[in-house]
Amino acid sequence: MAREFYERLSAMDRFFLDIEDSNVHMHVGAAAIFAGGELLGADGGLDFPRVLSLAEQVVGEVPRLRQKIHIVPGFGHPVWQDDDRFNIHFHVRHTALPHPGDERQLKRLVGRILSQQLDRGKPLWELWLVEGLEGKRFAVISKVHHCMIDGLAGVGLMERLLSPEPRRALPGVAKHWRPRPLPSDWELFLRECAHRAGLLEGLWDVARTAVRHPTAALERGLSLGAGIFEALVRGFSPASVTPLNRPIGPHRRFDWLRLDLETVRSIGQRLGGTVNDVALTLTAGGLRTLLSRRGVDVGQLRFRALVPVSIRGEGEKGALGNRVSLLVAELPISEADPLRRFRRVHEETARLKSSMQARGAAALEALSDRTIASLFVSFARLAATTHSYNVTVTNVPGPRRPLYLLGSRMLEIYPVVPLFENQALGVALMSYDGGLFWGFNSDWDAVPDLHDFVAAVQQEYGVLQARLRRSTTSAARSRRQVARARTAGS
Repeated sequence: MAREFYERLSAMDRFFLDIEDSNVHMHVGAAAIFAGGELLGADGGLDFPRVLSLAEQVVGEVPRLRQKIHIVPGFGHPVWQDDDRFNIHFHVRHTALPHPGDERQLKRLVGRILSQQLDRGKPLWELWLVEGLEGKRFAVISKVHHCMIDGLAGVGLMERLLSPEPRRALPGVAKHWRPRPLPSDWELFLRECAHRAGLLEGLWDVARTAVRHPTAALERGLSLGAGIFEALVRGFSPASVTPLNRPIGPHRRFDWLRLDLETVRSIGQRLGGTVNDVALTLTAGGLRTLLSRRGVDVGQLRFRALVPVSIRGEGEKGALGNRVSLLVAELPISEADPLRRFRRVHEETARLKSSMQARGAAALEALSDRTIASLFVSFARLAATTHSYNVTVTNVPGPRRPLYLLGSRMLEIYPVVPLFENQALGVALMSYDGGLFWGFNSDWDAVPDLHDFVAAVQQEYGVLQARLRRSTTSAARSRRQVARARTAGS
């Protein structure tokens, strides 16, 4: 008989599950474009059985992909259980664009797929293979519930399906697996009681440590308390309400943009910052243009971005689940000059890195996980509904070298971040093979001008480069004038 199995969702995992409704879909994912290679036939058709066979292998290696949600009675807390009716044909799907399909048609298809909520009665993921894309290319659209993975876990999952080698051995026979039964509801209830009782043991250990080292314990307690306080203040302090912060519907638009990663990195380094600082600067500039065109006085706005930050340790990259802290950053969309805007963004991100906000949010999650798991969910939901932030901007480092799907090279990959309640726009970035790929997810009705926003971000990129060149030229000219003056004076 198979061994019993179950695994709890963390408080953060549960948040992404509980906050979902018919309009707020909590799946992440990506739209990737591949060169056809050997997977496309002469007629442009995709060799779907080969890809399906490879997917079966990956599912055999990653148990979470064949598990679904079960709710612990009495506590309402979700756990993972093996799906005894798992069928990979439900999850791996084959479709086509009207040949020759262009990128506009592909973007519309991605939007439609993102508009469909994942079925809670099955493992929470889908993989769509799309043939018919012009230029002898095909696309892969992935959709995974956020309660299963965060950005880095998604990259790890992607690297299981893809290979850094152009030539990959043909998929073998998938590992046979047998679903393990779930413990009885009564036993699940008792185990959940034991899990939460572990908090008492933890508090007892803290108390003993405090008696032995009272000064250090006091300092740690004050520091942690300050972090929780800062997280709560940011969570309950409202940002300005904009046209992007009204109730959303279930339908999505999706668009994308590719920038050269080394150029972006060089800009950040020359200005004393990071790729993420440049990304936030460009996003703020694009938002300034978008809202100004809608008649919003951007000079009077208090505009904030929710910025997920990974807290994974060295050995946790491949682990599923969520290991992120949700920070709130001020975006200076009132600033017209891109160089001054960059400096303000850099000051804000530096402040966040040195603040206790991330540690406080993580501590609040850990505390609620051991006591009342819905505490963290309620806090996070209230932060979303009280407009404590206006958009989500997330940046995930991806593979530096090219990846291949059964010999077909992945050319582009555009990540997807979900939309929270009262939030009609989300921006996700991923670095891959020398490119910085932007995915823009939005509510269909609230952001009909999504492509205008994408164009504004790209325009800000050009403006920032031009301002940096002029600033560099001006500085060089000043240095030459000073040098000539010194020479004349001597």
